[in-house]
Amino acid sequence: MAYMQKTTADTGDVYDFIAGIDDAAKRQGSRTLIAMLEEVSGERPVLWGSMIGFGRYHYRYATGHEGDAFRIGFAPRKAEFSLYMLSAYAFDEIRAETEALLARLGKHRTGKSCLYVKRLSDIDLDVLRQLATLSLRKMAEAYPAQT
Repeated sequence: MAYMQKTTADTGDVYDFIAGIDDAAKRQGSRTLIAMLEEVSGERPVLWGSMIGFGRYHYRYATGHEGDAFRIGFAPRKAEFSLYMLSAYAFDEIRAETEALLARLGKHRTGKSCLYVKRLSDIDLDVLRQLATLSLRKMAEAYPAQT
């Protein structure tokens, strides 16, 4: 049986989704992240389920599994923001640079490829912008844009 990707692009209007967030600070933080990631990526925001992504790439694993995903993005979860921009962390040649930026970021935690932040006021947004730029640069090298 072929794999069916669960999360797909264009599942609704980004701004309607943001307007539906109960927490005013989370709504405003989402707008801030949209503006930053749109500027850094040069891409418009697209709703992927409950995630907001910027850019797109196609991946294919050695197992034959393949699909599409956004290059960078975030999800305004109830407890915290999940920022999908640590793909750069997976590349050994920039691990030290990523760790140095994370050390300056402020209050956060990390997962395999996610950065978790409760409030944007807890972090340095300039450092976040640098992390986003680094992640996008590595994604472009690993997954060049398709024409």
